[in-house]
Amino acid sequence: MASRVLFSSQLTFPANPSRKTSIAPLSPSRNALSFSYRILVDRFAMRIGPIVRAASFAPKVAELDGSRDEARKRKKLAVFVSGGGSNFKKIHEGCSGGSVKGDVVLLVTNKNDCGGAEYARSNGIPVLVFPKPQRESSSDGLSPEELVDVLRKYGVDFVLLAGYLKLIPVELVQAFPKRILNIHPALLPAFGGKGLYGMRVHKAVLASGARYSGPTIHFVDEEYDTGRILAQSVVQVIANDTPDELAKRVLHEEHKLYVEVVAAICEERIKWREDGVPLIQSKDNPDEYY
Repeated sequence: MASRVLFSSQLTFPANPSRKTSIAPLSPSRNALSFSYRILVDRFAMRIGPIVRAASFAPKVAELDGSRDEARKRKKLAVFVSGGGSNFKKIHEGCSGGSVKGDVVLLVTNKNDCGGAEYARSNGIPVLVFPKPQRESSSDGLSPEELVDVLRKYGVDFVLLAGYLKLIPVELVQAFPKRILNIHPALLPAFGGKGLYGMRVHKAVLASGARYSGPTIHFVDEEYDTGRILAQSVVQVIANDTPDELAKRVLHEEHKLYVEVVAAICEERIKWREDGVPLIQSKDNPDEYY
Protein backbone atom coordinates (compact mmCIF):
# COMPACT_ATOMS: atom_id res chain seq x y z
CA MET A 1 0.00 0.00 0.00
CA ALA A 2 1.58 3.29 -1.09
CA SER A 3 0.39 6.86 -0.88
CA ARG A 4 1.81 9.44 -3.27
CA VAL A 5 2.95 12.54 -1.45
CA LEU A 6 5.38 15.21 -2.53
CA PHE A 7 6.32 17.71 0.11
CA SER A 8 9.11 19.87 1.42
CA SER A 9 10.08 20.49 5.02
CA GLN A 10 8.93 23.51 7.04
CA LEU A 11 5.86 24.31 4.94
CA THR A 12 2.68 25.89 6.28
CA PHE A 13 -0.43 24.03 5.20
CA PRO A 14 -3.84 25.73 5.46
CA ALA A 15 -6.24 23.54 7.50
CA ASN A 16 -9.16 25.63 6.26
CA PRO A 17 -9.55 28.93 4.35
CA SER A 18 -9.47 31.04 7.52
CA ARG A 19 -6.88 29.26 9.62
CA LYS A 20 -3.26 28.18 9.09
CA THR A 21 -1.36 25.53 10.96
CA SER A 22 2.42 25.81 11.01
CA ILE A 23 4.52 22.68 11.25
CA ALA A 24 7.79 23.40 13.04
CA PRO A 25 11.14 22.06 11.77
CA LEU A 26 12.05 18.64 13.12
CA SER A 27 15.20 17.60 14.91
CA PRO A 28 17.04 14.68 13.29
CA SER A 29 16.73 11.30 14.96
CA ARG A 30 19.16 8.51 14.17
CA ASN A 31 17.27 5.63 15.76
CA ALA A 32 13.54 6.29 15.80
CA LEU A 33 10.80 8.64 14.69
CA SER A 34 9.82 11.14 17.36
CA PHE A 35 6.19 11.35 18.42
CA SER A 36 5.78 14.68 16.63
CA TYR A 37 7.26 13.24 13.45
CA ARG A 38 4.80 10.33 13.56
CA ILE A 39 1.99 12.86 13.77
CA LEU A 40 3.45 14.76 10.80
CA VAL A 41 3.62 11.65 8.64
CA ASP A 42 0.09 10.64 9.70
CA ARG A 43 -1.19 14.02 8.55
CA PHE A 44 0.48 13.66 5.18
CA ALA A 45 -0.83 10.13 4.74
CA MET A 46 -4.36 11.38 5.36
CA ARG A 47 -3.97 14.33 3.01
CA ILE A 48 -2.55 12.95 -0.18
CA GLY A 49 -0.71 15.29 -2.53
CA PRO A 50 -1.30 18.67 -0.88
CA ILE A 51 -0.79 21.59 -3.22
CA VAL A 52 0.30 24.82 -1.57
CA ARG A 53 -0.25 28.18 -3.21
CA ALA A 54 2.65 30.62 -3.21
CA ALA A 55 0.69 33.10 -1.09
CA SER A 56 0.38 30.50 1.67
CA PHE A 57 4.07 30.41 2.52
CA ALA A 58 6.01 33.40 1.22
CA PRO A 59 5.56 36.59 -0.77
CA LYS A 60 8.48 35.79 -3.04
CA VAL A 61 9.86 32.60 -4.57
CA ALA A 62 13.24 32.76 -6.27
CA GLU A 63 13.90 30.83 -9.45
CA LEU A 64 16.74 28.34 -9.68
CA ASP A 65 19.54 29.79 -11.78
CA GLY A 66 18.50 30.08 -15.40
CA SER A 67 16.22 32.00 -17.71
CA ARG A 68 13.08 30.92 -19.54
CA ASP A 69 15.13 30.24 -22.65
CA GLU A 70 17.53 28.09 -20.66
CA ALA A 71 14.61 26.13 -19.24
CA ARG A 72 13.67 25.01 -22.75
CA LYS A 73 17.02 23.30 -23.29
CA ARG A 74 17.53 19.64 -22.54
CA LYS A 75 19.64 19.37 -19.42
CA LYS A 76 22.78 17.28 -19.18
CA LEU A 77 22.77 14.84 -16.27
CA ALA A 78 25.52 12.89 -14.52
CA VAL A 79 24.30 9.94 -12.44
CA PHE A 80 26.32 8.36 -9.62
CA VAL A 81 25.74 4.69 -8.69
CA SER A 82 27.40 1.95 -6.65
CA GLY A 83 25.17 -1.03 -7.47
CA GLY A 84 22.52 -2.22 -9.87
CA GLY A 85 21.32 1.30 -10.62
CA SER A 86 17.57 0.68 -10.88
CA ASN A 87 16.79 4.37 -10.26
CA PHE A 88 19.42 5.31 -12.86
CA LYS A 89 17.70 3.02 -15.37
CA LYS A 90 14.30 4.62 -14.70
CA ILE A 91 15.75 8.10 -15.14
CA HIS A 92 17.45 7.05 -18.39
CA GLU A 93 14.17 5.55 -19.62
CA GLY A 94 12.41 8.82 -18.76
CA CYS A 95 14.96 10.74 -20.79
CA SER A 96 14.65 8.35 -23.74
CA GLY A 97 10.85 8.28 -23.53
CA GLY A 98 10.42 12.05 -23.40
CA SER A 99 9.02 12.48 -19.87
CA VAL A 100 12.34 13.98 -18.76
CA LYS A 101 13.78 16.86 -20.78
CA GLY A 102 17.35 15.83 -20.17
CA ASP A 103 20.03 13.34 -21.15
CA VAL A 104 22.36 11.21 -19.04
CA VAL A 105 25.77 12.11 -20.42
CA LEU A 106 27.94 10.44 -17.75
CA LEU A 107 27.77 7.57 -15.27
CA VAL A 108 30.07 7.84 -12.24
CA THR A 109 30.70 4.84 -10.01
CA ASN A 110 33.06 3.59 -7.34
CA LYS A 111 32.56 0.01 -8.64
CA ASN A 112 33.55 -0.30 -12.28
CA ASP A 113 31.87 -3.69 -12.70
CA CYS A 114 28.54 -2.91 -11.00
CA GLY A 115 25.22 -3.42 -12.77
CA GLY A 116 24.68 0.30 -13.25
CA ALA A 117 28.02 0.66 -15.03
CA GLU A 118 27.26 -2.28 -17.32
CA TYR A 119 23.86 -0.78 -18.21
CA ALA A 120 25.52 2.56 -19.00
CA ARG A 121 28.08 0.97 -21.32
CA SER A 122 25.39 -1.00 -23.13
CA ASN A 123 23.59 2.29 -23.80
CA GLY A 124 26.64 4.22 -24.96
CA ILE A 125 27.01 6.29 -21.78
CA PRO A 126 30.63 6.97 -20.70
CA VAL A 127 31.59 5.50 -17.30
CA LEU A 128 33.98 7.21 -14.88
CA VAL A 129 35.45 5.74 -11.70
CA PHE A 130 35.43 7.86 -8.55
CA PRO A 131 37.09 7.94 -6.10
CA LYS A 132 40.49 6.54 -6.98
CA PRO A 133 40.96 2.98 -5.70
CA GLN A 134 43.15 2.70 -2.61
CA ARG A 135 45.66 0.53 -4.47
CA GLU A 136 48.74 2.63 -5.15
CA SER A 137 49.47 0.76 -8.37
CA SER A 138 46.05 1.44 -9.83
CA SER A 139 45.79 4.07 -12.56
CA ASP A 140 41.99 3.97 -12.60
CA GLY A 141 39.78 6.58 -11.02
CA LEU A 142 39.70 10.34 -10.68
CA SER A 143 40.63 12.77 -7.94
CA PRO A 144 37.94 15.24 -6.78
CA GLU A 145 39.50 18.01 -8.84
CA GLU A 146 39.68 15.81 -11.94
CA LEU A 147 36.07 14.75 -11.47
CA VAL A 148 34.88 18.36 -11.33
CA ASP A 149 36.90 19.18 -14.46
CA VAL A 150 35.36 16.28 -16.41
CA LEU A 151 31.81 17.15 -15.33
CA ARG A 152 32.37 20.72 -16.50
CA LYS A 153 33.85 19.61 -19.82
CA TYR A 154 30.73 17.53 -20.45
CA GLY A 155 28.57 20.56 -19.61
CA VAL A 156 26.76 18.74 -16.80
CA ASP A 157 23.83 20.74 -15.40
CA PHE A 158 22.79 18.41 -12.55
CA VAL A 159 24.34 15.56 -10.59
CA LEU A 160 21.98 12.77 -9.46
CA LEU A 161 23.02 10.27 -6.79
CA ALA A 162 21.17 6.98 -7.26
CA GLY A 163 22.47 4.47 -4.75
CA TYR A 164 25.96 5.96 -4.58
CA LEU A 165 27.49 4.99 -1.24
CA LYS A 166 30.49 7.31 -1.03
CA LEU A 167 30.52 10.76 0.56
CA ILE A 168 30.48 13.50 -2.08
CA PRO A 169 33.66 15.59 -1.84
CA VAL A 170 33.50 19.24 -0.83
CA GLU A 171 34.99 20.23 -4.19
CA LEU A 172 32.00 18.81 -6.04
CA VAL A 173 29.43 20.30 -3.66
CA GLN A 174 31.00 23.73 -4.09
CA ALA A 175 31.24 23.39 -7.87
CA PHE A 176 27.54 22.43 -8.22
CA PRO A 177 25.63 24.33 -5.50
CA LYS A 178 21.92 23.42 -5.40
CA ARG A 179 22.53 21.10 -8.36
CA ILE A 180 23.21 17.75 -6.67
CA LEU A 181 20.32 15.50 -5.64
CA ASN A 182 20.28 12.27 -3.65
CA ILE A 183 17.52 9.73 -2.99
CA HIS A 184 17.36 8.06 0.43
CA PRO A 185 15.11 5.03 1.18
CA ALA A 186 13.49 6.47 4.33
CA LEU A 187 11.70 9.60 5.52
CA LEU A 188 14.45 11.99 6.54
CA PRO A 189 15.43 13.47 8.91
CA ALA A 190 14.95 10.12 10.66
CA PHE A 191 16.97 7.05 9.65
CA GLY A 192 19.73 8.94 7.87
CA GLY A 193 23.43 9.51 8.30
CA LYS A 194 26.67 7.61 7.88
CA GLY A 195 26.17 3.84 7.85
CA LEU A 196 22.42 3.98 7.26
CA TYR A 197 21.94 2.80 3.70
CA GLY A 198 20.29 -0.07 1.84
CA MET A 199 18.75 -2.81 3.94
CA ARG A 200 20.15 -1.26 7.12
CA VAL A 201 17.66 1.57 6.74
CA HIS A 202 14.64 -0.72 6.42
CA LYS A 203 15.74 -2.81 9.41
CA ALA A 204 16.04 0.36 11.49
CA VAL A 205 12.58 1.53 10.42
CA LEU A 206 10.99 -1.78 11.41
CA ALA A 207 12.88 -1.94 14.70
CA SER A 208 11.64 1.54 15.64
CA GLY A 209 7.96 0.66 15.25
CA ALA A 210 7.46 3.46 12.71
CA ARG A 211 4.10 3.21 10.92
CA TYR A 212 5.30 4.89 7.73
CA SER A 213 8.41 4.97 5.60
CA GLY A 214 9.20 6.01 2.05
CA PRO A 215 11.84 7.68 -0.11
CA THR A 216 13.24 11.17 0.40
CA ILE A 217 14.90 13.27 -2.30
CA HIS A 218 17.15 15.99 -0.95
CA PHE A 219 19.86 18.36 -2.08
CA VAL A 220 23.39 17.27 -1.19
CA ASP A 221 25.72 19.11 1.16
CA GLU A 222 29.01 18.12 2.79
CA GLU A 223 27.41 15.60 5.20
CA TYR A 224 25.39 12.39 4.84
CA ASP A 225 21.64 12.99 4.35
CA THR A 226 21.50 16.49 5.85
CA GLY A 227 20.77 18.63 2.78
CA ARG A 228 17.47 20.41 2.19
CA ILE A 229 14.54 18.06 1.59
CA LEU A 230 12.87 18.50 -1.79
CA ALA A 231 10.31 15.68 -2.03
CA GLN A 232 9.05 12.61 -0.18
CA SER A 233 6.60 9.80 -0.79
CA VAL A 234 4.86 7.90 2.00
CA VAL A 235 4.68 4.10 2.19
CA GLN A 236 2.75 2.40 4.98
CA VAL A 237 4.64 -0.09 7.13
CA ILE A 238 2.50 -3.22 7.35
CA ALA A 239 2.34 -5.39 10.46
CA ASN A 240 4.85 -8.26 10.30
CA ASP A 241 6.71 -6.63 7.41
CA THR A 242 10.15 -8.01 6.62
CA PRO A 243 12.99 -5.69 5.57
CA ASP A 244 12.84 -7.19 2.07
CA GLU A 245 9.10 -6.60 1.72
CA LEU A 246 9.35 -3.01 2.93
CA ALA A 247 12.35 -2.38 0.69
CA LYS A 248 10.43 -3.51 -2.41
CA ARG A 249 7.51 -1.14 -1.73
CA VAL A 250 9.82 1.78 -0.99
CA LEU A 251 11.86 1.10 -4.15
CA HIS A 252 8.67 1.09 -6.22
CA GLU A 253 7.96 4.61 -4.94
CA GLU A 254 11.57 5.67 -5.49
CA HIS A 255 11.33 4.86 -9.18
CA LYS A 256 8.27 7.07 -9.65
CA LEU A 257 9.33 9.91 -7.36
CA TYR A 258 12.85 10.34 -8.72
CA VAL A 259 11.69 10.54 -12.33
CA GLU A 260 9.06 13.15 -11.39
CA VAL A 261 11.61 15.27 -9.54
CA VAL A 262 14.24 14.99 -12.29
CA ALA A 263 11.60 16.06 -14.81
CA ALA A 264 10.83 19.09 -12.65
CA ILE A 265 14.47 20.09 -12.21
CA CYS A 266 15.14 19.73 -15.94
CA GLU A 267 12.22 22.08 -16.61
CA GLU A 268 13.56 24.63 -14.07
CA ARG A 269 10.52 24.12 -11.82
CA ILE A 270 12.52 24.00 -8.59
CA LYS A 271 12.02 27.25 -6.69
CA TRP A 272 13.55 28.46 -3.45
CA ARG A 273 11.52 30.02 -0.67
CA GLU A 274 13.00 33.07 1.06
CA ASP A 275 13.97 30.96 4.09
CA GLY A 276 15.93 28.50 1.91
CA VAL A 277 13.31 25.76 1.52
CA PRO A 278 13.14 24.28 -2.02
CA LEU A 279 9.73 23.81 -3.63
CA ILE A 280 8.44 22.24 -6.83
CA GLN A 281 6.33 24.39 -9.13
CA SER A 282 3.26 22.70 -10.56
CA LYS A 283 3.57 22.00 -14.25
CA ASP A 284 -0.16 22.54 -14.83
CA ASN A 285 -0.50 25.69 -12.72
CA PRO A 286 2.62 27.88 -12.31
CA ASP A 287 0.99 29.65 -9.32
CA GLU A 288 0.96 26.45 -7.27
CA TYR A 289 3.86 24.78 -5.45
CA TYR A 290 4.30 21.56 -3.52
